Amino acid sequence: MVAQRADNKTPQPVPSRQRSLFAPELPSTLQVAGPDVPCDIIDIEKRRDGGTRYWCRAHRADATAKGGIRASKCRAADAIPIRPDEVLTLDLDKYLGGVALWGAVPAVYDTTRQKMDRGIHVHARLLPNSPKEMDFTYRAVKLIGKGLPDAGAVVSEIDAIYYMVSTVFGFPMIFVECTHCGWPHLDKDWFSVHPHRRHLCNGCGELFRDSVTGIGNPIIGIRDACCAKNHEVIPAPKTLDIKQSDYPGGIQIWGSNPAFLWTGDKPEEEGIHVHAFKGEGEEEPTRDDTFREVTIDGITLDPALVRVLMAQNVMPSLKGRVRSMDCPSCGHPGHDTGEAAYVPAATHTCSECGGQFPTPGRTRNVVANPLPATLVELARMAPRSPQRHRLDLLPETL
Repeated sequence: MVAQRADNKTPQPVPSRQRSLFAPELPSTLQVAGPDVPCDIIDIEKRRDGGTRYWCRAHRADATAKGGIRASKCRAADAIPIRPDEVLTLDLDKYLGGVALWGAVPAVYDTTRQKMDRGIHVHARLLPNSPKEMDFTYRAVKLIGKGLPDAGAVVSEIDAIYYMVSTVFGFPMIFVECTHCGWPHLDKDWFSVHPHRRHLCNGCGELFRDSVTGIGNPIIGIRDACCAKNHEVIPAPKTLDIKQSDYPGGIQIWGSNPAFLWTGDKPEEEGIHVHAFKGEGEEEPTRDDTFREVTIDGITLDPALVRVLMAQNVMPSLKGRVRSMDCPSCGHPGHDTGEAAYVPAATHTCSECGGQFPTPGRTRNVVANPLPATLVELARMAPRSPQRHRLDLLPETL
């Protein structure tokens, strides 16, 4: 029987001195209830407006309704947990040729009928210069070897996806653990691009203050534990110039982002990653590579814009708020950079003439990116309409 406090809350375990990322008393981040399990909602604290903040211990999610009242179910009550068969166990010591892991998200442009890509993309080679033994995407990866504890360490898809977001927008991450329960903390959505000290624990639902200002991601603890080094990233040497009509099976386009784990000796190539399928129904693409420059049907894509749009498309706080628009003074395509690339605003500064202009249309607070308009032009020349993929991650904002 678990002892109860006077307020009927189950006491949280006291964090040990060992990094709790590997502490045996903590459940895995994958051990969470699914839709078949009822919510277990408790009150956490009183809010400043007089309401109460509630937390579901079964699904580890907020359960506060509007006005600070108890919701009928928590935000994650209908989420499908990661199944055991969707987790790859990867021995880092086995693959002497190198292992590379990336956060996998939907392509910014996809005229195939392939399934949506999400999770952790894995490359692994047994020996240097040997063919890839692994080139697959999984929802989670359990890493063993390389000095990690015998039980290994698990990276979930959400850790990898938000590592990509923070990296694309130029934010370093740190390892953060809850001071109440020792849970390794992940900053998501708005918090993945805004360094801060006060965090809401993903494990116990309590607010806590870290000793430094930063963005938390459990992957940093895993990188430190296996002594991962920062690897060299170079522009891809190849270029690509194709027509969509030559690939009736469709094409997929992603921006490259640095691997969160790279154990090989060769540098990583950055640019635009393309899958192109010659035939309908093919499982393996005819072209599968990263290119420094990509031209499709005479339209040349900007690798930086592709990379940024890929990250913007992932963030729930930017859903429906990334638009293409032209400066009314000089006609140059609007392109919000810096903080404006992830914080929607009603006014934009032209990168060409320096003039400011308001957002046209009814939705005022948006982010300007020229690439959506370019992709619309590409779609007009495509053999079929592009797929519209949605990750449907939960929004996390102030």
